Amino acid sequence: MKKLVLAAALTAAASTAYAGNLSEPVVEAPLIVEETGGSSQGILLPLLIVVLIAAAVASN
Repeated sequence: MKKLVLAAALTAAASTAYAGNLSEPVVEAPLIVEETGGSSQGILLPLLIVVLIAAAVASN
């Protein structure tokens, strides 16, 4: 009885080890994101912060 259970367990484990199939894998095209803003888009906020800090220091 133990050998029968062991054989069934090994058969089940061996059959679930194969997870693939023979069809070709589906490869999706890469997503290309283009920026629409100018190159100065990322400098505006830090520049504004520097100006505010300079104004606060100058007023003291």
